[in-house]
Amino acid sequence: MEDSLLSKLQFWKKSAPTIKLGLYVCVDKIYAYQSSTDTSPEQYSSFSFKEFDWKDAFEQLVKALGPAQVQMVLSVDFYQLIQVDKPNVEPEEMSAALLWSVKDLVSQPVSNIHLDYFESSKQTTNKVSVVVAEKSKLTSLLTAAKASGIQTCGVTIEEMAITNLFNDSQARLLLSHRAGRELLLAVVKNGELYMQRRVRGFLQLDTIAAEDLAFGLADNLSLEIQRSMDFFESQLREAPVASIDLLMIGARDQLAALVSENFNQSVTPYQAESVDAVFSQMALAEFSRGES
Repeated sequence: MEDSLLSKLQFWKKSAPTIKLGLYVCVDKIYAYQSSTDTSPEQYSSFSFKEFDWKDAFEQLVKALGPAQVQMVLSVDFYQLIQVDKPNVEPEEMSAALLWSVKDLVSQPVSNIHLDYFESSKQTTNKVSVVVAEKSKLTSLLTAAKASGIQTCGVTIEEMAITNLFNDSQARLLLSHRAGRELLLAVVKNGELYMQRRVRGFLQLDTIAAEDLAFGLADNLSLEIQRSMDFFESQLREAPVASIDLLMIGARDQLAALVSENFNQSVTPYQAESVDAVFSQMALAEFSRGES
């Protein structure tokens, strides 16, 4: 009886997190997004720290925003995305079989590999996309979050997060570019990722002056867009994409105008001050995906 009464006196226990945040996690910075409420507008925050110092990162976040439930999107620095032949095994054996498929394609030892996989519902080849990450880094990240009062509800990658950017039945080709990183081209339709590829040669896309875009870069980019569209139409047997969207900073308006000259589809620059902030917003949208 006494124990039952005392169990109700939990004033020494930490209260459960009540706010929900979307986090875009980079190796030395975390971007957080909190949606608007009846009493406050939407809020973007960023926290810088020494590379992989997760203790400092989450202590900063909790001090500024409080304990929270979060959905995380990992930047591409944390993982490799590899296409391999789909093993002919039962679903419960798939992860183990894929581990041996990718072990010679990555630098981590088998004991330090954490992997997951996905495939498009429109898949026409016997391939699966395998996400490979360092188990030790992920463990450190999630352990530090928990120790700071963060409840992690889910972790995903850039390629899957961008499916939250559009919510319509039209196929849309998205070009996503972060400073100093390879360009990501992807097709999203009905909230599903139909295809994706990383394209080299555009690392400085965000810093090229508007007047220099016409000297080959816009045409080179158009060529890569056309290759992706050709694959989408011929290999996946789909109708042409309805639009082309640019998620980047820099001279995006001028680039959209130049690229649009090569296509019938509209080319629309996504209006955002920070690509990283948009990824944090897409991270928050993962909560809705889990509830649907």
